Amino acid sequence: MITNPGRIGQFEQYQHLDALLELVKNHPETRASLGGDYLIRPDLVIVREPEPDTAINTALTTVVSDGLPAHSPLRRSNNELCLLHASISCKWTIRSDRSQNTRTETLNLMRNRKGSVPKAVAVTAEPLPSRIGSIAYGTGDLDCIYHIALPEFFAACKAEEDDEELRVLIEGRRLRDIADLPLDLAT
Repeated sequence: MITNPGRIGQFEQYQHLDALLELVKNHPETRASLGGDYLIRPDLVIVREPEPDTAINTALTTVVSDGLPAHSPLRRSNNELCLLHASISCKWTIRSDRSQNTRTETLNLMRNRKGSVPKAVAVTAEPLPSRIGSIAYGTGDLDCIYHIALPEFFAACKAEEDDEELRVLIEGRRLRDIADLPLDLAT
């Protein structure tokens, strides 16, 4: 399911952030101690709804029995909020002076959650391999970068004999075509 992100606190892993926002709003003096970097607004999100026990148990396998597991947020009886499965940062181009915004958003998602880390990806149409590299290289803050027309982009760079950086990003599993995104999000 894809939804408008709205408030990050609407998702199970981040529901505690609504209480922090309220605290800072009602007591501005707490902002110095609590900070404000937990204000996360993804461009696009993929969510998973909690499952009823009947969907978790099958005719061949019983996973839920006698109220256990008692705390898994995947069970609807334990949790009514959607689980944030993936955060997608959409950047038509990657300006050199703002290339790290996507990394910062992702690190905030990781740092401020309670529970599973959602997948974090970026989608772009950036025409310069070096700018894609500015957010793709590194320790994997983002799971992957997806280009809206990677085969055509690669062919254009190859024709100009400027395809080495793209080749490194692709072979290094840091850059893929947008067609790969649905399958990657399914895993």
